[in-house]
Amino acid sequence: MCNSYTRQQICLMNRIRQLWGQHVYWTRFAIISTAADLGDSEPVTKRLLENPKDFANLLAPIFGMRLAARFEELLTEHLLIAADLVNAAKNGEADKANFAREKWYRNADEIAVFLHCINRCWDEEKWRCMLYSHLEMTEKEATLRLQGNYAADINIFDDIENEAFQMADYMFCGIIKMCSR
Repeated sequence: MCNSYTRQQICLMNRIRQLWGQHVYWTRFAIISTAADLGDSEPVTKRLLENPKDFANLLAPIFGMRLAARFEELLTEHLLIAADLVNAAKNGEADKANFAREKWYRNADEIAVFLHCINRCWDEEKWRCMLYSHLEMTEKEATLRLQGNYAADINIFDDIENEAFQMADYMFCGIIKMCSR
């Protein structure tokens, strides 16, 4: 990302980075709340579920309301499945956890296909790889938190945060390429 960008493009880049950051931060807060049975689970979950709406609001002027709403649905599903997986793992319900995990990866596939379809500047396989890595690390983060291995949990979150910004930059660059055609 060594191009010269307009002020509007820089604002877009910053907003996309903010949203991907919020996605992983609020997911982390939800994992911590669930693992520790904190009383803030409901408001944390409510705030986390605002993230897909915020993405839709950002994407609507670029891709239209219908496609932005579809991305919101897919990202909301991603978060709800993650909650099912964490709860199943916490409760020692291996079959439920396995079912949720399979569903989570199918959702990642759907997101990757969708993003490629709405913007050919985004490679489906690259999105799939980033999303799969995100899922793998997020599940590991939750597992480490549930096990009380807080140092390792924090270390994996550093990787999650870095990857979130890579996804943000990839999303931004794809939008800029699409809009410049």
